[in-house]
Amino acid sequence: MAADAAGMREAWQRRMTALAEAGAARRRAAIAQAMSDAGVASVRVDGENVRASGRGLMARWMGDLTLREAGRGRA
Repeated sequence: MAADAAGMREAWQRRMTALAEAGAARRRAAIAQAMSDAGVASVRVDGENVRASGRGLMARWMGDLTLREAGRGRA
């Protein structure tokens, strides 16, 4: 019985990890989409990071609520 419980625990942990990773991927995609929609010149998802470049990007990020909300997972 203990081995069965350990197997169930491992399966549960794998499922929770997969759900967390899927949520993080959705947030990264939402951030990239919001930045692209706002006219950021170059946006790409690079592993666990969203890479962006463009003229005046920091000022745009700080001044645009939709970009900040996307970064918080509220887009």
